[in-house]
Amino acid sequence: MKIYLVGGAVRDRILGKTVQDRDWVVVGSSADEMSRMGYVRVGKDFPVFLHPETKEEYALARTERKSGHGYYGFEIDSDPNVTLEEDLARRDLTINAIAMDEENRFIDPYGGVKDIENRVLKHVTTAFAEDPLRVLRVARFKSRLHHLGFNIDASTIKLMAEISKSGELKTLAEERVWCELHKALMEITPSQFFLTLKECGALAVLFPELENLFGVAQTKEHHPEVDTGIHTMMVLDQSAKLQAKPEVRFAALVHDLGKADTPPDKLPRHIGHEEKSVKRVNQLCSRLKVPKVYHELSVLVARYHTHCHRAFELKAGTVLNLFESIDAFRRPERLSQFLLACKADALGRGNASNNKYKQLEYLLAAFDVAKSVDVKPIIENGVTGSDIRLQLKRKRSQAIAILKNKYSQTAEL
Repeated sequence: MKIYLVGGAVRDRILGKTVQDRDWVVVGSSADEMSRMGYVRVGKDFPVFLHPETKEEYALARTERKSGHGYYGFEIDSDPNVTLEEDLARRDLTINAIAMDEENRFIDPYGGVKDIENRVLKHVTTAFAEDPLRVLRVARFKSRLHHLGFNIDASTIKLMAEISKSGELKTLAEERVWCELHKALMEITPSQFFLTLKECGALAVLFPELENLFGVAQTKEHHPEVDTGIHTMMVLDQSAKLQAKPEVRFAALVHDLGKADTPPDKLPRHIGHEEKSVKRVNQLCSRLKVPKVYHELSVLVARYHTHCHRAFELKAGTVLNLFESIDAFRRPERLSQFLLACKADALGRGNASNNKYKQLEYLLAAFDVAKSVDVKPIIENGVTGSDIRLQLKRKRSQAIAILKNKYSQTAEL
């Protein structure tokens, strides 16, 4: 029985990054022996165990043979005679197929160390093509390591394209697709996930709503980048630079989906794209079974982001209606998330990444003055029933109007 450190822990150590989680592979053992030693089995499909003290994952060395369609269409062999090299051969990328023994020596039968030095993402063997989920995983690694200069090997892109054409991507469970998308959103350069999928033909299969944005023109005056797909990728990366939460990043990603539905004779203008975007957001979220909090925020951003951009043009009552539509008085954190997604949209365009977004400052201030209006004097004056809400709304609108006037007087509009 021999135990080796494998996977991301070894890769990140070579890259000089902080190792977050450690995974181990066990060679020359069996499930019964692991159980006798106090390891607790957690894997139903794979022979994975938790260490009795550290709770780190220890997996028996195994081989996999394609026997059906999709992610689960494999036969697993975890016989004690399976070698370390055979176990490493089933992994996706060479940079993830490096092991380290107890004396800190690297076992690198597939050239992963050299590929890290050369900043190359390359498949281990042609068995890569047997698992369609690997298309998403490679795209996610590109989004994680792009800033370090990593590129995908041409032969790997070719395999990814073959998988995309084969129909295998359609066998992936929606939960698996969402899981990889969610992880990609939180990478350093999330746009690279989607651009990589586009390059290999997978974006059109898995996320046609995003694929359809590329090549759609916008007005050059407001969008020097012109292309809606490029703009969307810029917005997504801006949300990452703003260190937004994943639900905000998702809302930034899908806020303009309706622009793909603009009739060609109306381009490059996109009148009414907001409601068209809501329809497409609902479609995508339903298909991928996106969590409710992500879905709700993305609908709000799609529907009202142009309100936010035009905040200084809006009447006080319209600003208040925006707050109520967002349910900001009960859920103030939702307003902050909405505004951050809108800021990413405003900055995610050519020559705008260093500009300030004063609308965010103004709307937060407007919300504060509206929220500070006390309902008690209204009630004490004998107002009852539904009139209380009407009076409160009137006073809140007045407070916002006074604030807006101050902004105008100080030339901050």
